[in-house]
Amino acid sequence: MEYSHRYPIYPTQEVAAELERHIDIHRQAYNYTRYEYENVDAEDIGSAYKHHYRLPDWKSEFPVLSEVNSKALQRTVTRFYQNLSNLKTQKKNGNKVGKLKWKSPREFQSMTYSQSGFELKNTSGRRASLWLSKIGDIKLRYHREIPDEADIKEVTIKKETTGEWFVSFGLETDDADVPEKPAMDELDSTNSVGIDLGILNYIHTSDGKTVDWLDLEDEYERLRREQRKFSRKQKGSNNYEKQRREVARVKRHIRRKVLDYQHKITTWLVREYDAVFVEDLNVKGMLEDSHNARNKQDAAWRQFISLLDYKADLYGCHVVQIEPEGTTKECASCGVETAKPIWVREHSCPSCGFECDRDANAAMNVLQRGFSELGLGWPEDTPVETALPTDTTSVSAKRVIEVGSLGSFERAKPSRDDETPSASRTT
Repeated sequence: MEYSHRYPIYPTQEVAAELERHIDIHRQAYNYTRYEYENVDAEDIGSAYKHHYRLPDWKSEFPVLSEVNSKALQRTVTRFYQNLSNLKTQKKNGNKVGKLKWKSPREFQSMTYSQSGFELKNTSGRRASLWLSKIGDIKLRYHREIPDEADIKEVTIKKETTGEWFVSFGLETDDADVPEKPAMDELDSTNSVGIDLGILNYIHTSDGKTVDWLDLEDEYERLRREQRKFSRKQKGSNNYEKQRREVARVKRHIRRKVLDYQHKITTWLVREYDAVFVEDLNVKGMLEDSHNARNKQDAAWRQFISLLDYKADLYGCHVVQIEPEGTTKECASCGVETAKPIWVREHSCPSCGFECDRDANAAMNVLQRGFSELGLGWPEDTPVETALPTDTTSVSAKRVIEVGSLGSFERAKPSRDDETPSASRTT
């Protein structure tokens, strides 16, 4: 299994300048790969593996390429072909795509060492160091240990728009070290949960729990303030660049806060349940035709679902995405559909009389569809029989952030070692 850990790094001024120089050399190599792909006979290239054989000739023609690590240079060529493959996949799925474009310095801010040319050292405390071939040692904040059973396959160095530096370790673990997922025939309504991604609450579960939205109003007020200052700066001046970084820092703080929140919720879900069923939302379409687009963008639902998928393998949990259409209208008790405007927050079935919260009804439908998706029979003791509006347990966003785990709402705040991963855990 492959996953990653991400850490902040603190290069000295000299090392930071060298990192920037190396990244720019890799940018030029990426652009030259694109040039050759479009202008050289396809029989001589056509794949990253074939294109690697051209690197010795490159180094003879452009001696500057010899100043960077050879494995990292190969990885840059591979990066172009991976991007090309992603475009082909999107085109195959019916999306309109163009060509890969030339990368400007601002668009290319990372490089990757693959297989060799790096070493993680002095990992006994919170401070460690990373050695990179042809660059030297860089201090990093080692806020969590890399598991002994994990092998470091690659190292990616990235400079953010804020000017901060980060390193991501691509890790690989033997499948024998990963928790085994429970058997399908062992799943039932007591160890499975359906998730409705809501409007009044961030999520609503089929067993009556809700998690509040993260309050970002103060952060957005600060962002508006900094953007007003930025609009008054003269483009190209030192003050313009300084304020641009300040705006980028505020935006990054918002992204980090949302990601940290999602990490804690998703970690709770995959630890608490054997199976999690969630709606496969068309987030792009929702953002295009909604007056409430900013709130939906803040929710980052696609990122939330991706985190669930990623953690399902880490913690031995099934995560299944189901068709979302009709989950709100359909009655979870009898299946009759009833139209509900968005301001109607209660479900009241005119056919069977079943009443509950609108989002709770949707979450129960998600759970039922999930069992059908897996080909499992629906158990008789469904949560529909007991779920009422008064059964809902609400958890505030503040408590999620402080506690870091929603496993039990009655227990005391856990120690730091028991808390779920923070926002800097993955890339």
